[in-house]
This record gives sequence, structure tokens and C-alpha cells, in this order.
Amino acid sequence: MASRKHLTMATLRQDGSPRISGIEVEFADGQLQIGSMPRAVKALDLRSDPRVAIHGPTDDPPAGNPSGWKGEAKVAGTATEVESGSAAHRFVIDIQEAVITHLNEAGDRLVVESWNPARGHRTLERE
Repeated sequence: MASRKHLTMATLRQDGSPRISGIEVEFADGQLQIGSMPRAVKALDLRSDPRVAIHGPTDDPPAGNPSGWKGEAKVAGTATEVESGSAAHRFVIDIQEAVITHLNEAGDRLVVESWNPARGHRTLERE
């Protein structure tokens, strides 16, 4: 999640339709945190419905080396607005699911590692 500065965040609009926004994340005091400018629509979405998903950046695999793909990371959870001391919005994300997807060492199978509090960590391989 911290390999690059800009990530993608999904929120729900008041009518229930999805919204995709750019976001920067910060890991502080063992928590995933996000912020936004005052009255930004993504912040208003989270005030209305705190469910959120964040997708980390991904790159294409190096040419001729599919196993060199770094993979991607995703988290989902709920956002709680915290006092920021300014007009800007600041949220702490309670992570309820985390997924890391990458290729195996041979580069011929997709490896999906996931976690949620109910079942813990699980690893699946797919062709």
C-alpha cells in the first residue's frame, strides 16, 4: 500500500452508486489513515456511509519476467472521522479485509493471500 504515493479509493454516494477517487494513505500509530480537503465529495460519502475500499498501485510485470510482477494490495473496512484540528477531513480506517495478489515464483499461478478477522489468513493459488 505504501509502494507509491497515489492509490484508488471506492466510496458509496448517497444514492448508493460507487465513486472512485484518488487518495494518499498514511500509516501512523499502527493505523491506516486518510485525509481530504474540506467538503471533498469522498469525505462527504464517508460521513454518509463509512464503508470504503482502497486499492494500491500496481505495475505491469517486467517484459520477459512475469514472476517479477510486484503484485497489488487491497483493503476494505470502515472509516471513522477523527479530529484533525483544521477544516480538512481525517479518517482512521478499521480494516476488515486485506488482500495481496501476486504471482508464484515460476510466474505461472496467481497467489491470493487474504485476511479478515472472522477466518484469519488464507492463501489460494489459481491458474
